[in-house]
Amino acid sequence: MTTTPKIGFIGLGIMGAPMAGQLLAAGYPLFVHTRSKVPEALTAAGATVCDSPRAVAQQADITITMVPDTPDVAKVLFGANGVAEGLAAGKMVIDMSSIAPIETQEFAMKIAALGCDWLDAPVSGGEVGAKAATLTVMVGGSEAAFERGKPFFEKMGKNITHVGPAGSGQICKVANQTIVALNIAAVGEALVFASKAGADPAKVRQALMGGFASSRVLEVHGERMIERTFAPGFRIKLHQKDLNLALADARAVSMAMPMTAQAQQLFQACAAQGLAESDHSALEVMAQHAVAAA
Repeated sequence: MTTTPKIGFIGLGIMGAPMAGQLLAAGYPLFVHTRSKVPEALTAAGATVCDSPRAVAQQADITITMVPDTPDVAKVLFGANGVAEGLAAGKMVIDMSSIAPIETQEFAMKIAALGCDWLDAPVSGGEVGAKAATLTVMVGGSEAAFERGKPFFEKMGKNITHVGPAGSGQICKVANQTIVALNIAAVGEALVFASKAGADPAKVRQALMGGFASSRVLEVHGERMIERTFAPGFRIKLHQKDLNLALADARAVSMAMPMTAQAQQLFQACAAQGLAESDHSALEVMAQHAVAAA
């Protein structure tokens, strides 16, 4: 008789809460912990609230973390009352945060030394994808661990790829964030150009959606730009963090990333305008400022 794995989920923010909800809806017993208040929708659906990451790991067979940055993952995993203190041999840790690949490899080795499986599995698709269970999941870790974790990923996403050994998922996510940032900058600049040149940007977007310039950024964020709705699905300050990872890793492999550096400067300019907590599609605002200053 096969027993249903018990899942732990740590980090219930914009992305984490709907992702945890998908696992709960799929019938997995769910043990949760977060820095702020656990969403009532999760507790009403049967999630068990734990008072520490350690308590989550003690209860769960698989513990998932979804927190903002590398230091946050380190604290949750290895700090006082952290996940590592609650693990037993044979359990699994899956980090779905977007963090530094090098530190990820170190975390993986520490978890393996405890006799547990590790996967780094950052995601793309934003709040929309989390709510629709259509996230792209980029996975690093052993083949055996990937096969063990795949059923859970399938409840949260659609495009699930085992990229390679530990850290590979995070490398893939850094590449993803680089492409997304440059695409946002291009879409924002193009739509502002269309508006200032006398065309209806909504109609321009509609026309471009049928051609080679079509993209998810044009589809989703292009609409946000036109409607001026920048409530966060993915905050500018988090995309800044991801591009910092990209630029740091580029230096480590002796590579120049000039376009990524420029995009980072645009995000920094947005943050200086008080937009750090806004959705990253608000990068378009800087194109507006550039036109106004010309």
